[in-house]
Amino acid sequence: MAADARNPLTDERATAPAQTGAGRARAGHARAEQAQAGRAKTGGNPTQADRTRVGQETGPARAVRATELPDGTGTATAQPAPEPTFLPDAALPLDAAPRVLTAHGCWYPSVDRGGRNVAFICDRAGVPQLWAGPVDGGAINLLDTDPHPVTEVAWSPDGRWIAYTTAPGGGEHTRVLCVRPDGTGRRILAGGEAGSSAHLGCWTHDGSFVAVTVAEAPSAVPPTGTEPGPGRVDLGLPGVPATPHREGWAARDGHATLLDAPPSPPHGSPAAPGSARASSAEPPPRTLSAYLVDPDGTAAPVLLASEREAATLRVCDLSRDGRLALLRRGPRGRREALVVRTRDLRVTASLPVADGDPWIGGFSPDGRTLWLRSDHRREFAALYAVRLGRRGQRLALTVAAEREDSGLELLTLDRDGRGAVLAWNVRGVSELTVATLLPAAPASPASPADLADAARPDGPASAYDLAGTARLPGPAGPVGRPRTLGAVQAPQTVGPAATVGVLGATRAPGGPEVDTSGVPVRAGGPAAVGSLRVVPLPHEVVTRVAVAADPDAPVAALSGSQRRPGVWWLPQGAALRTPWSSRDEDVAPGAHSPVRPVPVRPVARDGLGLGGWYYRAPGRAPGEPAPCVLHLHGGPEFQERPVFDPLYHEVLGRGLDVFAPDVRGSSGYGRSFVDADLGRGRFAAIDDVADCAAHVVLAGLADPRRLAVMGHSYGGYLVFASLVWHPDLFRTGVAVCGMSDFATFFAGTEPWIARSAAHKYGHPDHDRELLHALSPMSRIDALRVPVLAVHGEHDTNVPPGESEQFVRAARERGVQADMLVMRDEGHYFRRADNRRAFRRAAADWIQRHLTG
Repeated sequence: MAADARNPLTDERATAPAQTGAGRARAGHARAEQAQAGRAKTGGNPTQADRTRVGQETGPARAVRATELPDGTGTATAQPAPEPTFLPDAALPLDAAPRVLTAHGCWYPSVDRGGRNVAFICDRAGVPQLWAGPVDGGAINLLDTDPHPVTEVAWSPDGRWIAYTTAPGGGEHTRVLCVRPDGTGRRILAGGEAGSSAHLGCWTHDGSFVAVTVAEAPSAVPPTGTEPGPGRVDLGLPGVPATPHREGWAARDGHATLLDAPPSPPHGSPAAPGSARASSAEPPPRTLSAYLVDPDGTAAPVLLASEREAATLRVCDLSRDGRLALLRRGPRGRREALVVRTRDLRVTASLPVADGDPWIGGFSPDGRTLWLRSDHRREFAALYAVRLGRRGQRLALTVAAEREDSGLELLTLDRDGRGAVLAWNVRGVSELTVATLLPAAPASPASPADLADAARPDGPASAYDLAGTARLPGPAGPVGRPRTLGAVQAPQTVGPAATVGVLGATRAPGGPEVDTSGVPVRAGGPAAVGSLRVVPLPHEVVTRVAVAADPDAPVAALSGSQRRPGVWWLPQGAALRTPWSSRDEDVAPGAHSPVRPVPVRPVARDGLGLGGWYYRAPGRAPGEPAPCVLHLHGGPEFQERPVFDPLYHEVLGRGLDVFAPDVRGSSGYGRSFVDADLGRGRFAAIDDVADCAAHVVLAGLADPRRLAVMGHSYGGYLVFASLVWHPDLFRTGVAVCGMSDFATFFAGTEPWIARSAAHKYGHPDHDRELLHALSPMSRIDALRVPVLAVHGEHDTNVPPGESEQFVRAARERGVQADMLVMRDEGHYFRRADNRRAFRRAAADWIQRHLTG
């Protein structure tokens, strides 16, 4: 039977034989091989000029392709195209689905084209699963009853499919599936092979293809329960089984299997000399490959990009005509947006973008403006408008909307690309604005002033010296107080001229199209924000926004100090809770009421201002110093927000206060604050923990004799570090999925995690001495107080051996130390029963050591 195969990038249709799954995979391989052959004809590996910067104009040197992204490692061999796997239907109506939690959470909404039906994640059955239903009705359905936690959701623009990501076994390797809104047609699109991983990208605007990123399978992991042997660690603790690790997992002081070359340098920075290559006995570097996949299975996957030794690679948008793709790549702290021309996979433009939400922006309807959330040369992220030429190259760059001392946290364009919803992080509290987006004016030939300005060593002045930007006023005051802003004047360029670029082809007035490749042009009037309207919010923090055709009726996931995560419909400024989200009064049934935290602003010993939120236990007298738990968040780029945390609620119910500080390295305080812990600045971050404890003690809130410290991931590292750097400060500590030795962390973590971590913590070879000095294991002899280590058995971000070796070393020195292993969990605990068991075990441990 013949299938009508369509190329999603050109919208051309051609009659072709129907392909089996294997045939589609072979077709994907053929496309990748053709791309490789084409590169071989043009010279093989990238030249040094190619490696200077993706999208940077480098004179006559050829353009960089999206399969040759700049890590100095040569051309990437694309991973095999994903092959769909069909699954039996597994949908249930609401009344047939099990309900484990009364106070459940709903989050990560994605709407259909009309905006009246929502797909979302909900844990009412005890594990995050995919649900869908009307935004204003209670008839919702569970679309996938499998127990694997769901992490992301995306409804196709044509309404026919819902794509979503799951984490099998609660681990860190994910797969991409899709299902029809009625629960039929469930299938795995990518990541179905054992040990492989795939990540969800955007849909094409007609809904016929979805982007996925595919990673090759890691080395085999022995099944849980086998006897200790190579690749397993047996701690010898009661109730703690031998932990499985990938083959080649190194013991302490093992060699790090990390980098073939360092990450691409910042703009204007030379590549780091003397990079080390991993030995031939080590696992090969990972390649990420991005494809467009047809959920119907009638067209072969189409390769968009491939990167060797990649930290991240996500397709965030495609232009409506299929000419251009927007990709997000790079390790944390060095993220960048790439514009890729799809017909030849050439990278035509790049711009640094902020960490945080991976959905960084999208194209205007004509593909000539790119809207981005970026902190390029700024302290706080703002809305950028990037003017693009017909061939995708950057012509102009303007800041369309910004806030003083506040960053743009979420950017969601509507389906038509003419409006957007902006979520701003204002000292930890969200403010939401609806914006009208104005298109850019056409370009015109460049003047002599443009040519002179383009010759500046640091680039055109007007690319960064911007005036007339839409600047939002300061905080709105109490949550929920509405404000309306009038029209905002379009940004004006200043300096000698507007930004100069290269226009691929132009049409003279009344004449034929003329090829003007290489001819400088003056960018037309910049794109801008036309009007802004502030949307009042019933709770403090926005975690996700979904917009259909009408940006004035967004659907948002909200969290707050007085409620569980829920989904709200916000039409024309109204705030309507969806019927299937938990009621505020059900946030903590049968227990004390939630505690609303107050902001606290400690000052570090070197004068740096810090932040955080203090939770006072119910019934505590205002002037009475209380036993207090410092909770340290992960990242380190995460930020404490005023949201209901069941762990804090459990601890507060034991009569213990909670202080959740933001030490240096946290987000929300500007780019300089995030970077303040780099290198030797990490010693200051460890001291920040002690300074935060001193602050709440001196303020009369906390009892200095009854302090404990707890944290997850990087926060778990800070727990280990605080207990050995400040051994007399805390009575006990609870470290969750924390690193204890950077040498073993780099040797045992996922290669792409290591690649991002090298920028933040230090290179495991070049900075070996610094990393050893920063490792808590290097000071284990100073440990004096009991410690509880908690870890997910399938954690491949921070391997369980990091907790095991710290507990073992503590016990060898006569210090009380226990370890709790969470079954069927990875780096994050997603199952309700496991989360409950962890909360109770941690609160029991702390209460016993602070009040016993």
